[in-house]
Amino acid sequence: MPKLTIDGVEVEVEPGITVLQACETAGVEIPRFCYHERLSIAGNCRMCLVEMEKSPKPVASCAMPVADGMVILTHSEMAVKARRGVMEFLLINHPLDCPICDQGGECDLQDQALFYGFDRTRFEEPKRSVEEKDFGPLIQTFMTRCIHCTRCVRFATEIAGVEELGLTGRGEDVEIDTYVEKALGSELSGNMIDLCPVGALTSKPYAFTARSWELGKTESVDALDAVGSAIRVDSRDGEVMRILPRLNEAVNEEWISDKTRFAYDGLRRQRLDRPYVRRDGKLEEASWDEAFAAIAGQLEDAPGQRIAAIAGDLADCESMLALKDLMAALGSANTDCRQDGARIEAGRRAGYIFNTTIAGIEQADACLLIGTNARFEAPLINARLRKRYLAGGFSVGFVGPEVDLTYRAERLGAGPKTLGEIAEGEHPFARVLDHASHPMLIIGQGALARPDGAQVLATARAIAEETGMIADGWNGFNVLHLAAARVGGLDIGFVPGEGGLDVAAILEAASSGGLDAVYLLGADEIDMAGLADTFVIYQGHNGDAGAEAADVILPGAAYTEKDATYVNTEGRVQYTRLAVFPPGEAREDWKIVRALSGVLGQTLAYDDIGALRARMAEVNRIFAAPDEAQPAEWGAFGTPGEMDPAPFAYPVENFYMTDPITRASVTMAKCTELARSVNKDKTGTDG
Repeated sequence: MPKLTIDGVEVEVEPGITVLQACETAGVEIPRFCYHERLSIAGNCRMCLVEMEKSPKPVASCAMPVADGMVILTHSEMAVKARRGVMEFLLINHPLDCPICDQGGECDLQDQALFYGFDRTRFEEPKRSVEEKDFGPLIQTFMTRCIHCTRCVRFATEIAGVEELGLTGRGEDVEIDTYVEKALGSELSGNMIDLCPVGALTSKPYAFTARSWELGKTESVDALDAVGSAIRVDSRDGEVMRILPRLNEAVNEEWISDKTRFAYDGLRRQRLDRPYVRRDGKLEEASWDEAFAAIAGQLEDAPGQRIAAIAGDLADCESMLALKDLMAALGSANTDCRQDGARIEAGRRAGYIFNTTIAGIEQADACLLIGTNARFEAPLINARLRKRYLAGGFSVGFVGPEVDLTYRAERLGAGPKTLGEIAEGEHPFARVLDHASHPMLIIGQGALARPDGAQVLATARAIAEETGMIADGWNGFNVLHLAAARVGGLDIGFVPGEGGLDVAAILEAASSGGLDAVYLLGADEIDMAGLADTFVIYQGHNGDAGAEAADVILPGAAYTEKDATYVNTEGRVQYTRLAVFPPGEAREDWKIVRALSGVLGQTLAYDDIGALRARMAEVNRIFAAPDEAQPAEWGAFGTPGEMDPAPFAYPVENFYMTDPITRASVTMAKCTELARSVNKDKTGTDG
């Protein structure tokens, strides 16, 4: 390994890294604007100049590979003077609008101008002005601030896979633009705001609402999809002001999707902040005692087999276990967390989690996608697949409708017929999987939420076993979930007990008068028409479909308003943290169920969250090991049999509206409107 001297200290570093990386390894900070660890090297800003022995001029450390015997000086007179000169050039045209800039307090240019800049300028010429760009409803541009570091361009091209941004013009006329004027079409575009070092790109929904030093900061995880991205919730005066990514190399690296970042305004709209009881066909405000009394009056003489419960996609594990225990105490086995009717079994964990793990994607060399559009179902997983594709030696094939995944993928067929051919080794892609050392497959809910989903699951398992996906130290079988609550619900066993009804059977029984009451724990994605003649209890935080159908509404807490447990699609147990308190009379969900159990005479055995989590660990040991993606034991799952020849269909039609929070978000509504207009321009229809 090469040895070099940095500021008089000899260090040994990995071959192939740059001088800047070597300095970081040695604990020496090098200023930079264009360099970023996850992007290609551009060498645009020249802020990272250092003095190198025997070099007549300073060198850009971000673009200079290390060599044995190098002598680097980072704080010499030459280096300091060079950085001051660079900073002086960068500030020639930069407007003096720090007091009104949304980047204030978090601006790399501010910080580095303080530590590495000069206290005056020699330029008196008029500053240039650049026309603002319309990048859509999410990103606000102030292009006069831009220093052309091209971080946004490289992110769009390399990470997001949407080649929409670039440099136009030369010299003083250089601008970053979309070539043809249009809004950005990436589901990861908000990450450009974090990458921008100077405030040229800021958050449009957050603009002029708060300063960074005014905000309380709470580390949490996202619950708007099943990835479980690490996030930071910034709040002020009991209101969520913004959501930012938090570093987690195992899950989301340092990126989050636009839905995760911008849907927070849905947390304060259409909120359920007090109980309601339906009287004479109309929902009226009520006290907690009145709401509980109405429920108790309905359930008092109801036999257990005539009561059912359905858990929604945003339900946390604590509330699901509490509700499951309550249903069991009432004598009901009619519980289900699979709103979409996915044919997934709760017993065999390897059959419903992402066994490879999200980070493990980078070890794979072939991938089969079955009934999933990963780009809109899990943008961070799709970004990880793209990252692996760009590294080379990665073949991707998909079965389902034509789709742009942002990387080269071969469409193998439309549905089960193609899947059967791969399982039998008759399809050419079966040989690709056979010859791969670490093959993997990802099966989505578009393939599982069908009447023949159990047969499709069994066929996918056969492919995994026949093509070498299951080996020592490697499991290439993966299920991609859409709902943050799904894996946790399966782990807890929130599925029909012996003789119990699943979601479809519950709705059928309710419509035919076979049920006296249905408890909806944030369940909004089912057909509410089937519940018209049944007493409906809805517990949730937004006034969505379930609340409209309810006879009693119990206001719960959103994921930013409670300490709760979620399990992501790879089976990793994660915790959300209370950032703000629930509005009005709303309460944490498990506490509501616990209080109701006392009114019903079936008091649950836990009084605090510690005791409840101990009960969760008793039900399933995975809850005793948070933040670990534990390997699952392989075994038989699915039901072998004939599959319906109907082609697969992707379950997510609108990425921006998939749950009660995003449907209440004005920002997501603007994104939806923009996406529809773009689609209409492409196809001539509104579809």
